[in-house]
Amino acid sequence: MDERPLSPHVTVYKWAYTMTLSILHRVSGMALFLALIALIFWLVAAAAGPEAYARAMRVLASWPVRCLVVVAILALWYHFCNGLRHLAWDMGWGFERAQARRSAVIVVVATLLASAVCVYALVRAGAGTA
Repeated sequence: MDERPLSPHVTVYKWAYTMTLSILHRVSGMALFLALIALIFWLVAAAAGPEAYARAMRVLASWPVRCLVVVAILALWYHFCNGLRHLAWDMGWGFERAQARRSAVIVVVATLLASAVCVYALVRAGAGTA
């Protein structure tokens, strides 16, 4: 029986920041999918009437869900910023090591700044209704 060559495994490679960003891009996509389910839950509750909406809002206003909203905001901004990075790569830009590292830092910083602005705006809006 001939032994077929195996594909390189993760343990063969030295871990690089690009691997982390690639995995985070996939994880952020899954987080956005889960956030979409929560959005649909909210919309269905709103369409079902005031009682259903009030029950849904009690759940959605809880601290664990609020923390998940922050995670969803981070996921949204990361997926967006890293998606722009991938579009640049699709056009052939940014493949050099220094450019790739710079764009990685830009993605992370832009994600954190945009997320902080959104979370701040949500907190400010929530404080006005309390």
